[in-house]
Amino acid sequence: MFNWLRSKKKKLARDVKTDLHSHLLPGIDDGSPDIETSLSLIRSLIDMGYEKLITTPHIMQDYYPNTPEIINKKLEELKSALQQEGIKVSLEAAAEYFLDEFLIEKLKQKEDLLLISNKYLLFEMSFMSESPYLKEFIFQARSAGLIPILAHVERYNYYIDNLEAIEDISERGALLQLNINSLTGYYSKPVQQLAEKMINRKLVNVLGTDCHHHNHLELIKKAKGMKYYEKAVTLPLVNYTL
Repeated sequence: MFNWLRSKKKKLARDVKTDLHSHLLPGIDDGSPDIETSLSLIRSLIDMGYEKLITTPHIMQDYYPNTPEIINKKLEELKSALQQEGIKVSLEAAAEYFLDEFLIEKLKQKEDLLLISNKYLLFEMSFMSESPYLKEFIFQARSAGLIPILAHVERYNYYIDNLEAIEDISERGALLQLNINSLTGYYSKPVQQLAEKMINRKLVNVLGTDCHHHNHLELIKKAKGMKYYEKAVTLPLVNYTL
């Protein structure tokens, strides 16, 4: 029994220190509602070993019409609060864009977009059906010198039994981001199984917390003790390069 306990507490040979997907800026999407919650979430992420947080609020035309100006203003407010509280962490902001005709137009017009490390463009799609703009978007983004990252791929129900479609997205030049808490079965057992298949096929390029609230953090703690998390962190993740 004691050997089992020791094995459960073993330190990973490598772990993710940089998060590329979260919703920590206060009051601008469905993530943290206020500064106090943001500070509490960040403290918890630091306790879990994170040293750099690139937070990514939603930009969605009809629901979260955020702009670079709104996001950067909130980022500065949160960084100021962190400094006042003496909380040491590297904090940056990009965005999680919803893939629609507005995003395609932004690309075509070469508008300034909020990118991760000046080149990675995080985007998501409807959970109901694949975007009709997906293939065009990947082509347009790559042609503009950007690297698109599809958020929480395992959560799209239309991919549950279609790993080939996920492989096609990867082959077209998009990177694939996996939510860590998907490994716990939080979203559903089929989502968990797809996440595991993606790890087995080495289709995961980015691990993200997608942290919106404290419940997500409890699930991430649980996931970090699971076999497939240990397997995922051995992959050549973008997280390690930033």
